[in-house]
Amino acid sequence: FVELSGPWLATALDDAGRRTFAEPDLDTSDWSTIDVPGHWRSNEAFETSDGPLAYRRSFPALPTDANWGDDARRWLVFDGLFYQGDMWLDGSYLGDTEGFHLPHSFDITSRVSDPESGEHVVAVEVACAPQTDPTAKRNLTGIFQHWDCLDPDWNPGGIWRGVRIDTTGPARIERLRVLCTEARAERATLECRATVDAAVAGTVRITMTVRNADGLVIDEHQLDHTASTGPNRVRWTSNISNPPLWWPHALGDQNLVTVDVAVQYLTDAELDARGASDRRVLTTGLRHVAMRNWIFTVNGERLFLKGTNIGPTRMQLAEATAEELERDVVLAKQAGLDLLRVHAHITRPELYEAADRHGMLIWQDMPLQWGYARSVLREATRQARETVDLLGHHPSIALWCGHNEPLTFDIRPDTDSNDSTRLALSFLVGQQFPTFNKTVLDRSIKRTLDKADPSRPVISHSGMLPGAGSRNTDTHLYYGWYQGSERDLPRAASTWPALVRFVSEFGAQAVPNSADFCEPKLWPDLDWPALQKHHALQLAFFDKHVPPAEYETFDLWRDATQAYQAMLLRHHVETLRRLKYRPAGGFCQFLFADGFPGITWSVLDHERVPKRGYEALAAACAPVIVVADRPDAQYEPGDALALDVHVVSDRRVPLLNAKVTADLRWFGGNETWTWGGDMPADSCVRVGTVQAIVPDAAGPLTLELKLTFDTDSETDTDTDSDTGAGTGTSSGSQVEITNRYVAAIS
Repeated sequence: FVELSGPWLATALDDAGRRTFAEPDLDTSDWSTIDVPGHWRSNEAFETSDGPLAYRRSFPALPTDANWGDDARRWLVFDGLFYQGDMWLDGSYLGDTEGFHLPHSFDITSRVSDPESGEHVVAVEVACAPQTDPTAKRNLTGIFQHWDCLDPDWNPGGIWRGVRIDTTGPARIERLRVLCTEARAERATLECRATVDAAVAGTVRITMTVRNADGLVIDEHQLDHTASTGPNRVRWTSNISNPPLWWPHALGDQNLVTVDVAVQYLTDAELDARGASDRRVLTTGLRHVAMRNWIFTVNGERLFLKGTNIGPTRMQLAEATAEELERDVVLAKQAGLDLLRVHAHITRPELYEAADRHGMLIWQDMPLQWGYARSVLREATRQARETVDLLGHHPSIALWCGHNEPLTFDIRPDTDSNDSTRLALSFLVGQQFPTFNKTVLDRSIKRTLDKADPSRPVISHSGMLPGAGSRNTDTHLYYGWYQGSERDLPRAASTWPALVRFVSEFGAQAVPNSADFCEPKLWPDLDWPALQKHHALQLAFFDKHVPPAEYETFDLWRDATQAYQAMLLRHHVETLRRLKYRPAGGFCQFLFADGFPGITWSVLDHERVPKRGYEALAAACAPVIVVADRPDAQYEPGDALALDVHVVSDRRVPLLNAKVTADLRWFGGNETWTWGGDMPADSCVRVGTVQAIVPDAAGPLTLELKLTFDTDSETDTDTDSDTGAGTGTSSGSQVEITNRYVAAIS
């Protein structure tokens, strides 16, 4: 192929410029140099521009292809463009594009077939219009143009992924979809669909070769098809005996296979002799994923999902490196997580590849968040279908979601208490009554995804309360931030169990360690309006939970916000794990890491320095934890205390000779309980109850829990934490897990 990434020329467009920017002989001496791939706002000349911009790049005449000669076909390919583009070559219009994450290609064979033609000029009008009505957006850019965790003034516009010219023979594989629809020890099934664009009619042979990680062929499949001129849709199935199964990291090895699909002419001896007219090579994994009542199974094995929401690794997604994308996957895995929810956007391919290698499951949202105009319906379903073509081969993707919070209100970080009341009312109304977004748009997207990919679960939308409006959905429960107290989650779960089948968002904002952008030296007179507008700070909610006015220094306030976040995450995760499979199938904390300098819900800041919430999350997500019902904050002497104690294990083998000790301590005394026995694999077991009468001893009341069990593995150790959450050590063949709760006696 011919690489067209690198320096291009660009200029802002007005109405007059639109009529002339694609002319081959146009004088561009006053245009600016711009990087492709990239975002135009990363260029000093366009750092405040909302576009549209004209991009131009010239390339020399293409030599005759050594193999295909005059039968060669040339394709201009854009791997990603934010958000809409109109393409021109040598002053002739090629077509338009929409969908920032989707590749777009144009047949330019007739325009570049003469090797003596001289230089050619590619010209592109790139538009990413600001969404002036956030309740009726028209660009399907998800969080990039409406989110309270990015700078709302940011515009992601630009040619953000590579551009190239591909060469093929007369038949090109225009689209290829590879899905694993069945996987068990005896057999795996790949369902494949291809669109073959043929310039010459005739019989073509499609050959698929599947190789394991060692390069050995484990399956070959051939299909002969009588192709007419133009697009030809072909389907086939490949059955693989004794397949090397792919597992999430908690369950097994990440065996990957390579799928090589080639198309070749058979009826024309000259064309046949030249070999494959085109080929596609991709990496996939053989596994089957299913969900019932929000409980997931992979290859028939049940798995309680411990997850997190991820935004873009960088706000300027084009500038994120492969190493940075993989680092986020590794940091999530090290925190004991199984699931990454790619929150309301499509990210770079390197992240999906890293998830495949590291065994992290992915909940993939379509790039829709909050309100959209009715006019997007057809485009949204088209993009959903093509997203399956783009990503469906990744074994890590376990779930498709059509739309995040399909509610038509405008959420901004500088919301005050009056606005928050109004938004709460809009939220409740939007939850239960039919709307275009929830009832028409989301159901249409779900139908499209179900049809395109029967191998995975699909949900219409995320974040809707169970009830008349959305019966079988996940929930977003911000107890301790937007709603009530952080102690309210257990009571809500007891009152309305359907709320916690899968809680896919919860958390609290915390100030990062990398906080120079806050200008701490100005404390307490920070530029609060700027922090709210550009850095996601929700001051009204900090004033409720961790008021800045109560702290003498910036460092003290920052530490208090991180301690509050860590405490909330610890107890929310412990509550949800204690409800394992009855009814909870898992959870997703919000948010994992920042893509820009912000004060958000993340547990890793934009420089990936951990907040205390990261350690708390890791401790609460350890493979084995011992937990109790959370004590009240304060007791009176004579109060009755009754706290159930549970052991939660995600290990795939029983805990042998388990022993739990609960030690309740106060000034001048203590009481101890002990329980023992084997604990089942993949379970949550109530081992006993701490029952006591609170003594007349003012001061702290501490409950210390210790679990020990035998193991043959020297690697079953759990993460230590300074937040009071579960800790673990290993000595020989015995593992010790501890936990601690503190209350007060008045």
